[in-house]
Amino acid sequence: MRMTTLSTDEIRIFVLGELLVRKMQKRPTLKDVAAYSQVSIISASRALRGLENVSPELRAKVEAAADALGYSRNPIAGSLRGQSSDLVVVLVPAMTNNVFPAVVDGIYAGLSQTGLGVVLGLTGYGIESEERVLRNMLAWSPAGLVLSGSEHTDDTEAMLAEFDGPIVEVMDIDGETERSQVGLSHLEAGRMMADHFLKCGYRRIGYIGAWGEQPLRSRKRRISFEEELRRNGVELVGRFIHPDPSSVSVGAESFDRLIEEHSDLEAIFFANDDLALGAMSNALDRGLSIPDDMAFAGFNGLDVCDVVRPHLTTIVTPRFEVGCLAGKIIADTFRTGENKGPQQRRELALELRQGGTTRLRNA
Repeated sequence: MRMTTLSTDEIRIFVLGELLVRKMQKRPTLKDVAAYSQVSIISASRALRGLENVSPELRAKVEAAADALGYSRNPIAGSLRGQSSDLVVVLVPAMTNNVFPAVVDGIYAGLSQTGLGVVLGLTGYGIESEERVLRNMLAWSPAGLVLSGSEHTDDTEAMLAEFDGPIVEVMDIDGETERSQVGLSHLEAGRMMADHFLKCGYRRIGYIGAWGEQPLRSRKRRISFEEELRRNGVELVGRFIHPDPSSVSVGAESFDRLIEEHSDLEAIFFANDDLALGAMSNALDRGLSIPDDMAFAGFNGLDVCDVVRPHLTTIVTPRFEVGCLAGKIIADTFRTGENKGPQQRRELALELRQGGTTRLRNA
């Protein structure tokens, strides 16, 4: 039998050809349809699902793209509610702080007496990591999804558009989405703290954040805080964003870095309570009097804020209540036998709890 020897270039061409064929044989996705028709993934999904608030022109354009690509909706997704597991996938950034454990406890409470269980996926604070975790979790055929925030990658948006169960995004209601949302306005939180600082008479104000301003919710608060100060004629004097994840020790180090450049600050707003508590410890070690020499305020309203002396001024977030409402939305949809249920937007109130770390300058 005659053997044929291929050159290196011929082997390379053969391999590339095989890869191209495999790629061409890959089942087209909703993302492909959206790109082909030059519309958003959400618009493509709405058009293909036959929703009423889609123009005839857009629907025809998307359907033509689907036909050209040979796209068809996932046949499993269409009957997902009948074939799904009894698990609700909950994706949260972390369980190492005191923020998301309360949210998860609330979800459990909201799902009580439904027979549905919860499986957790930890995503960190990156949307690319969230995409990878979601892709793996969808293999479980979950009955519902709970995600943190409304900012996702395009591929995540495509997976969510294909999913035929209830989806709830928690902890943020400022983003644009067609999914149910339960949470709070981080833009309002930033304005709320800016107003408090201004009423206290502070004018030389700083800000400390961490992890490159992840999650994006912290960036929303900071921008809103700065804009509200500016609207009242006050510019932020200094800002330091630590690259590492938020912690008490990162707060202490960040305080050092900020006051190296701005030692005459009157008040500092922190992205969260952990950072503020670390900075407070550092300031007290330096012999500073709080709030006489410098004022501090955080965000989240952790229990420890009422234990430290002085009590930390903070914005209290209703974390358990957010989780409980999210769980109830999924539970109600599950009981009715619907696939997705009606879209809901539930904004919960914030509370600015003044402790002993801020006060009126003349009080």
